[in-house]
Amino acid sequence: MISFKDFKKIEMRVGTVEEVLEIPNSKNLLKFQVDIGGSIKQAIAGIKGYYKPEELEGKQFIFVTNLEPAKLMGELSEIMILAAVEGNKVVLIKPEKEISNGAIVE
Repeated sequence: MISFKDFKKIEMRVGTVEEVLEIPNSKNLLKFQVDIGGSIKQAIAGIKGYYKPEELEGKQFIFVTNLEPAKLMGELSEIMILAAVEGNKVVLIKPEKEISNGAIVE
């Protein structure tokens, strides 16, 4: 288990997906450009088999914004999109109503 204090270290914010591109030579990865309020950040997610880019563009989702950046297939991932997973089903986490980009999730 982690403490509540440790959990509070995770910064989650609302962001709007501006653009989604397929990563060449990757079976699973999509590259996102995300407006998280005041800046555009890049996310790489292994959800290509579950969502098409056009289904995601213009929509808001929840992102972890303070993870250490990582490279996947040579692409920099600065933030992480949150999803629920059950068996073969992947569902991205989104706000119930539209809210400002960068809004903090508590």
